[in-house]
Amino acid sequence: MVAAEETLAGQFVALGHTWPKRDPSNLFPAELWRLDPATGGLWPGSEHYCFDIPYRHERALGDIKCVWEINRLQFLQPLAAKVALDGDGGGAALAAVETAIQSWFDANPPFRGIAWNSGIEVALRAISLLVVSSLVGERLSGATSSRLRSILAASLYWLKRFPSRFSSANNHLIAEAAAEYLIGLAMPDLAGAAAAAAHALRVLDAEALKQIFPDGVPAEQSPTYGAFSAELLLVAHEVEPIAPATLKRLDAFADFIAWLADSDCRVPAIGDDDEGFVLAVGVRSGRYAADVASCVATIGERRGLKTFATGGYSVVRHNGWHLVFDHGPLGYLSIAAHGHADALSFTLARNGRGILVDPGTYLYHAGADWRDWFRSTAAHNTLSVSNANQSSMTGPFNWSKKANVRLETSQPGETWRLVASHDGYEASFAVRHRRSITTEQGTIIVRDQLIGQGAPRRAEISFQFAPSLEVDVGDIDCRVIENGKAILAFQFSAVGKVMLHRGGEPADGGGWVSPAFGKKMPASRLVWSGEVGEAGVTTLIKPLEGNE
Repeated sequence: MVAAEETLAGQFVALGHTWPKRDPSNLFPAELWRLDPATGGLWPGSEHYCFDIPYRHERALGDIKCVWEINRLQFLQPLAAKVALDGDGGGAALAAVETAIQSWFDANPPFRGIAWNSGIEVALRAISLLVVSSLVGERLSGATSSRLRSILAASLYWLKRFPSRFSSANNHLIAEAAAEYLIGLAMPDLAGAAAAAAHALRVLDAEALKQIFPDGVPAEQSPTYGAFSAELLLVAHEVEPIAPATLKRLDAFADFIAWLADSDCRVPAIGDDDEGFVLAVGVRSGRYAADVASCVATIGERRGLKTFATGGYSVVRHNGWHLVFDHGPLGYLSIAAHGHADALSFTLARNGRGILVDPGTYLYHAGADWRDWFRSTAAHNTLSVSNANQSSMTGPFNWSKKANVRLETSQPGETWRLVASHDGYEASFAVRHRRSITTEQGTIIVRDQLIGQGAPRRAEISFQFAPSLEVDVGDIDCRVIENGKAILAFQFSAVGKVMLHRGGEPADGGGWVSPAFGKKMPASRLVWSGEVGEAGVTTLIKPLEGNE
């Protein structure tokens, strides 16, 4: 009940920010729902029609996601659970639930202010209120129940009126359909509720088959967004069973996560991750994707090589190595909103220790240059030609030219081998990047080639290390240091310049990892740069004696 006690003490932490602590006697002042925790500024309120607020281009007030986060009202779920589980001695939790709903209701009339200008936010708030109502039940006062019904009725109307379309028809659409479905089932007396629920169920089943590939890979190329969609589907299924084909797709997703997850049940930070969840137990776990997958199927040991050909990932678990190779598309739908320019990147762990990692997400709307850096090719464990991106960014969630990737070889066995290539540099540099990864006597062998009329070309090959590791750049090889001990050696076959970055600005080629939304920490990034000739560049990754 830690999360409930923190709320009762006036504390709220999310997305890397801590909100100003509030006095327990005034937990939910009206300005709370508009307050940005980073800038202290107040976003426009109920005097504005929701769609008249230009949140996409506002910077001085902060990142709209922070304000949206508290307006999801998910912090009420642990309070309601406390009421249901331990009787809420003294009644503080129940009183807080009722006060919060009244305050939010008064400050956010339907369709006014920033709390109503995003369908996914409306949906998640509605689901949270339904969870609260189901846990607290008849203990809610008549006035609170009436307010709650008014919010849900307005939410259903708004979700039906403005469904996500075009580039937002991704996880947003699943969230909106889940909310419509659940409201329709919970409030059948509402006009059109039955029809809304039936329509929403059809959308859920259809979108599950679109947004989770048959091999289990989420179409948005983000394990955590896939888990978010899976959690929404599971919540809907708990209320009323969903289609067998949808459950089969969820089983495939669980298998994909089981292959991806390390020994600590954490998955690589591929693509975007804004720490979204549906059912709240406090701050979201770093094992979120595995937690959701485990609700579908038990996560057990996997060994060998498995290729998820449709989604575009290959995973190797062999002789202590855990390698995830990305040969998938940039992302989902026309603008691939949550994708990163990470084609042919790979992450690597050794005996349960993270070595090469995905840099993560950091920020969305308020990220500016940092948003671009964490999505860039240079920030990932892959090759870039002349520091250019494989795919072209045209906004914080937009891509124009997209690299197309082709898996050429997936060979299992003791000397497993993976080969893939992409065309992201063909138009600008007349070359195709091909990468092969294999193993020999416990060593990982990575070969990068540039093929085409434009070869040879100057290129950079990046390796982003976990924050806990240091790297010593020597004359012959580079040593990876953990707790003062060298555990791995990186050796390059071609003559070039080898540089080490840690921290710094994006424009200077920094080394950073974002462990959670809104947070970043310096981490060593090793970069080989030089001319990639006909033979390509081979990188050997060798365990050192005593670390085999």
